[in-house]
Amino acid sequence: MFESVIAVVSILALLTMFKTVRQGNIAVLTVFGKYRRVLQPGLNFKIPFIERVHRIVSVQNRSIELDFQAITQDQANVYFKAMLLYSVLDSNEETIKNVAFKFVDERDFMTALIRTIEGSIRGFVATKRQAEILSLRKEIVESVKESIDHVLETWGYHLLDLQLNDITFDEAITKSMAQVVASSNLKAAAENEGQALLITKTKAAEAEGNAIKIAAEAEKIAAQLRGQGIALFRREVAKGMSEAANEMKTANLDASFLLFSMWTESIKSFAAESKGNVIFLDGSAEGMNKTLREMIAMQALDE
Repeated sequence: MFESVIAVVSILALLTMFKTVRQGNIAVLTVFGKYRRVLQPGLNFKIPFIERVHRIVSVQNRSIELDFQAITQDQANVYFKAMLLYSVLDSNEETIKNVAFKFVDERDFMTALIRTIEGSIRGFVATKRQAEILSLRKEIVESVKESIDHVLETWGYHLLDLQLNDITFDEAITKSMAQVVASSNLKAAAENEGQALLITKTKAAEAEGNAIKIAAEAEKIAAQLRGQGIALFRREVAKGMSEAANEMKTANLDASFLLFSMWTESIKSFAAESKGNVIFLDGSAEGMNKTLREMIAMQALDE
């Protein structure tokens, strides 16, 4: 019987003599409740029935989500949703001892960590106004890291990252902020529309002015050409009448025949080009004599 007990005890001692620690973890050993040493990842040897594993400390990165409320300087409620990434500071023996013995268990550490983060953010937000919060996301994170890094180091931990994933306000504040943004957008749209209309009208006025200028210049050139054409026509008419008059003088004919011929040709032209219009002419002999006398007088004046 005694031999059986010894055999059982030997087997139990043999089984508890070895301890396997998973990668990314460190085991903390105690002897009668007092810290003794740490076991690194892998297969380790420990004294059976004397050395006991007090706690397995993970040195891997861990994360936790936070959801809390803060109040700004102007008494506006701000709701935060954050993600906290942290880890054990290093694998040194003193650091592992702090992690293993600073808190009773992991739950107490998490409570202290969460309340510390929330208190730091609330303290920062309390000094700012509601309108500033959304633009201070980076400053909030930097302020939290600066204020709690030293505290976490004394606990054996390090804050790797803090992300403020969502920042919201009460419904009334959110609605008023949306109205402010909408009014700002409407104002910007009206200003842009006014600028566009001004540019359009300015360009239209410039185009109209240029068109008027071009039309006036063209009219000026056209009037000059018309005047030159009329002057040339009159010059040629005068030249032709002068040659015809000289020929009639050479033929010993009266110049009044030339005027009479021009008169009859004019009447013929009136009749051909009238296109149904009524033209009143004095066709009497006295009217013809009067016209011929006026034409002779004009010719004498020209000579």
